[in-house]
Amino acid sequence: MKKLMTGLALAYAALVAGPAAAETFITVASTTSTQNSGLYDHILPRFTAKTGITVRVIAVGTGQAIRLAENGDADVLLVHHKASEVKFVEAGYGVKRTDVMYNDFVIVGPKTDPAGVKGMNKAAGALAAIAKVKAAFASRGDNSGTNKAELGLWKLAGVDPKKASGSWYRETGSGMGATLNTASAMAAYALTDRATWLKFKNKGDLRILVEGDERLFNQYGIILVNPKRHPHVKVKEAQVFIDWVLGAEGQAAIGAYRIKGRQAFFPNAGK
Repeated sequence: MKKLMTGLALAYAALVAGPAAAETFITVASTTSTQNSGLYDHILPRFTAKTGITVRVIAVGTGQAIRLAENGDADVLLVHHKASEVKFVEAGYGVKRTDVMYNDFVIVGPKTDPAGVKGMNKAAGALAAIAKVKAAFASRGDNSGTNKAELGLWKLAGVDPKKASGSWYRETGSGMGATLNTASAMAAYALTDRATWLKFKNKGDLRILVEGDERLFNQYGIILVNPKRHPHVKVKEAQVFIDWVLGAEGQAAIGAYRIKGRQAFFPNAGK
């Protein structure tokens, strides 16, 4: 009888309390580099602890992330191809684009360096040398921000790698981690963002061979998805997130993130 009364009391208490409060969350369409590098694991718990808002990240290539945002499948877009981001806003899909942080791309390759690019200070020149000797190159081939940057460098080098697709130029159609795995297995060159490279464990015989070119600069931007286009966008909560990321606390959290003691991203909102 006592157990029955206890059970009834608990049931009554639950009835009076009503259903549990629904989780307050937003969806951010972002890149594999921000997710795979561990950045979100570092900064998002801090944001949620402060605001009570959970952030659900869809980590895909920049091109796919933009398509998700265009379709209204995200509240916020955080990616790294400025020309595409500006186009997104100009087309009415986003409200405003703001710089968040940056790092850089590097060209990695096998220790043997068959194209002899180690130490070159021009990325396009290095790609031209790789194409000249038809050395293996692993490309994401997925319309991501990294892939767009890579294709821009090939164009600058005066090379159309698509003509060599399936031979020395291999398009994985995958994220950065999978592409680096392919490069490691093939002893191939690849373009990668530095943060993913620092986090990547299966380096094998790969080394950073080319870095420091200003054309390897990698800027990230953040955009609120336009509620006039998609009325279901959680404007209030999304703006809280954007303001936090661009504010002193979020910028400090980004700058504090380290991979093996190395700073992975450099905050530059408002600079």
